[in-house]
Amino acid sequence: MTPPTTADRLRARDEADVVETVRWAVSEGRTLDVAGSGSKQALGRHIQTDATLDLSALTGVSLYEPAELVLSAKAGTPVAEIEALLVASNQMMAFEPMDYGPLLGRPRGEGTLGGLMATNLAGPRRPSAGAARDHALGLRAVSGRGEAFKAGGRVVKNVTGYDLPRGLSGSYGTLAAFTELTIKVLPRPETLETLLIYGLDDATAAKAMSAAVGSFYDVSGAAHVPFGVTGHIPALALAGSSVTALRLEGVPPSIRHRREKLEGLLAGFGTLGRLEAESSAALWRALRDVEPFAGDHKRAVWRVSTAPMKASAIGVAVAEAGGACFYDWAGGLIWIEMPDADPRAELVRGVLAAVGGPQSGGHATLIRADAATRAALEVFQPLDPVTGALVKRMKDGFDPSRVLSPGRMYAGV
Repeated sequence: MTPPTTADRLRARDEADVVETVRWAVSEGRTLDVAGSGSKQALGRHIQTDATLDLSALTGVSLYEPAELVLSAKAGTPVAEIEALLVASNQMMAFEPMDYGPLLGRPRGEGTLGGLMATNLAGPRRPSAGAARDHALGLRAVSGRGEAFKAGGRVVKNVTGYDLPRGLSGSYGTLAAFTELTIKVLPRPETLETLLIYGLDDATAAKAMSAAVGSFYDVSGAAHVPFGVTGHIPALALAGSSVTALRLEGVPPSIRHRREKLEGLLAGFGTLGRLEAESSAALWRALRDVEPFAGDHKRAVWRVSTAPMKASAIGVAVAEAGGACFYDWAGGLIWIEMPDADPRAELVRGVLAAVGGPQSGGHATLIRADAATRAALEVFQPLDPVTGALVKRMKDGFDPSRVLSPGRMYAGV
């Protein structure tokens, strides 16, 4: 393999190539931006490196045992390919990973398994099924020292000592370059249906969603879409008001029983409606992929996690600034689109801190902004001193020479 020069994109053929490239970078004092298809390179802080370590050629499902609910694949394997394989066996990735393509102005279906785990993606089922890291069983990777290692295994109960598959998920390629990943998969529900409540304000919707997800009726998704945003979602475009959506999945008799119980529980909140399976699937896909904010790629977009009952205060502040938002995870996740390219970081993080009292009210991550803005701002929630010291120690352990995507998450690490 020829060592990369400035601005090169080096396409590794296998794990041995990854090891060789990282060792070269360490010896020459060079830096590498770790990437697969490149579909998520616009996430995180904007960085400049000497070369890009391209893992897109590391593809293929190496193990799939439907009866054991386990799948292993090379890091560059497209998520769309994995999902198609799972659908054929009536299975799924239960954490429902989003596709950032529409939001970031790229085609659908470009994301890879490595990028999915590197960013710890999870969609509307996150509160009940967990995030991507909660389904990580094992991995093979190369550290910033140029050392190949493996962790975990191919069964659910395999962890002893440090749980590296979970710990490295969400590290955005700053600690190690994934070469192969093993995940847990689950049976796919037979069908789905969505119960709708029309006309609720944000605070009342939070109460309704809390009542629904806290019930015995197994709600697998809870979202609130204010009026105005509903017009950008085809399944809700004719609602004429805000819509609060509650997803039910399973076999038809169970769904019917749970929906009737929920209708009784929520009748006092407002007018009820429902969507059948096809329209429901389209709705939750649109919410998962943040399609309402995919139209104007120049507008800044934030992803904010907070306490569900405090989320409406953030929504009010956003509306006063001319922005728009909708709520997922029963209010625990807020997607915010600003009216222009200015992310208004002080406003977003200020109101987030205000609703949280003495402790942080949650986490605000700048998802969409131009490169100059992402280079100048803290894209991820600023770290407290204790957490910051821990993050630095992890970087020192895995990548002491600061070779892998340095600064992608936090300056200096």
